[in-house]
Amino acid sequence: PKPDPFTCPLLLAWWSCAQKVKHRGSRKASAKCKAVVKLMLLLLQIQNHVTCNGALYNRPFSESFEETPMLVAVLTYMGYGILTLFGYLRDFLREWKIEKCHVAQEREEQRDFVPLYQDFENFYTRNLYMRIRDSWNRPICSVPGAKMDLVERVSHDYNWTFEYTGKVIKDVINMGSYNYLGFAENMGYCADAAADVTMKYGIGVSSTRQEMGNLDKHEELEMLVAKFLGVEASMVFGMGFATNSMNIPALTGKGCLILSDELNHASLVLGARLSGSTIRVFKHNNMQSLEKLLRDAIVHGQPRTHRPWKKILIVVEGIYSMEGSVVRLPEVIALKKKYKAYLYLDEAHSIGALGPRGRGVLDYFGLDPEDVDVLMGTFTKSFGAAGGYIGGKKELIDYLRAQSHSAVYATSMSSPVAEQIITSMKCIMGEDGTTIGRERIQQLAENTTYFRRRLREMGFIIYGNNDSPVVPVMLYMPAKIGAFGREMLKRNIGVVVVGFPATPIIESRARFCVSAAHTKEMLDVALSAISEVGDLLQMKYSKYRALPSQDWPSDETSYEGTGNQGTRSPM
Repeated sequence: PKPDPFTCPLLLAWWSCAQKVKHRGSRKASAKCKAVVKLMLLLLQIQNHVTCNGALYNRPFSESFEETPMLVAVLTYMGYGILTLFGYLRDFLREWKIEKCHVAQEREEQRDFVPLYQDFENFYTRNLYMRIRDSWNRPICSVPGAKMDLVERVSHDYNWTFEYTGKVIKDVINMGSYNYLGFAENMGYCADAAADVTMKYGIGVSSTRQEMGNLDKHEELEMLVAKFLGVEASMVFGMGFATNSMNIPALTGKGCLILSDELNHASLVLGARLSGSTIRVFKHNNMQSLEKLLRDAIVHGQPRTHRPWKKILIVVEGIYSMEGSVVRLPEVIALKKKYKAYLYLDEAHSIGALGPRGRGVLDYFGLDPEDVDVLMGTFTKSFGAAGGYIGGKKELIDYLRAQSHSAVYATSMSSPVAEQIITSMKCIMGEDGTTIGRERIQQLAENTTYFRRRLREMGFIIYGNNDSPVVPVMLYMPAKIGAFGREMLKRNIGVVVVGFPATPIIESRARFCVSAAHTKEMLDVALSAISEVGDLLQMKYSKYRALPSQDWPSDETSYEGTGNQGTRSPM
């Protein structure tokens, strides 16, 4: 490529050094000349990478992962160190019966047996998790929509046990559920249709699909999912987690290689391990790391024998649920084609939540579904239901019907759940005769950009893609995990807080999930509470606070005319 203005000064420097070498023979000038040439070649290589990969994107692609401030990282490590020391002290006091021990222990008559579990494995749970356990598993006694009701509970023994007060916390704004399109509701077209089907079919099926549990609703749903995804055929399962963990072992086995993103969901990790395949992990969303593994796999083959791999399967997610990042799918597909590998795409969080038609990350980037070998997703998020699906070629689906453990042994999907998925999917596709689905997709996009922009203006460090409805706000220090959840609940905001080992030890966070059901007033109330608690807990760590910009709605979020947007470098 032609040198840009950044490389022109380097060319002048190289020419100057070259003239000195020519006329004076200076060693110092010669070494400097070589260094300048190396730097210039590196810049040209980067420019070439940006030019080539930028051409793969038909829309702006922007993600942010601000580095952890050094002081915050040091204080976080110190916090975990102090908690660990006090944990050992408390264990010592429990051992000598000075402090009451609530932990499950082996019985005295079994002391000489091989222990059922190692006591040290429970150290974190005993001494760290228990102190903030009230931040999780809060019982909900209403529809978990944009607002919800929580059962109030208290603990008198530092969260080892809870007691219910009999009171209900009303109208808590729900900022934690994966209710992206707002279909988790108890009224409306979808809820009425599910109720009617319940009266006709009942709740349970009490059989597998291969025996007496194959309903006409399942057949209708599978045809609709295939049409929605733009593939030849699809298959539905009653559990989203099992869709990954039970189907990956049917697709790969011994002699196969799985290349997995380091931040893939636990269901993908479990499925890969159960398959017996060799697993190699590449850095999150890092195409250079993935390409190196692909190249090494093809050059070296299997360990010891060096035979070619039977299959190479790349496993990625559409939206990563802890990072809020979107997979660089155009680049993954380009590498998959270049090295003749297979691609398994988990769209659990992206289906319904991304793209002008709500059809996931493929729709978001304007890609052909045929470029992905295995399309997987769940109905638990955008569709307000349960279960999962796999879509692809008819040969793939026919094979899974016979070989997948989840298909052969699992009880089939409940009929009202299937009807909820059918009606919500038809709504998204516009086949219900309304524009409700399109309006919700647009509303989610606007809510997402508004919420992310306001958090940046406040000075929080947030992770992920600008268009991702999963918004992680960094907490870092262990004490702030429980404090943030409790303070937000005091202000009638329900949030999800996450810490180690679900995240790296210094990257604890609060994870917000934006919904189309959230109104601007709800988001403003939530943002005001977040800002107040952020000041209280000193959480506004960002060095790059965004300037306040035009208020609601933001044109950047609109999906109208996305095909005409200019290409931006993915770097």
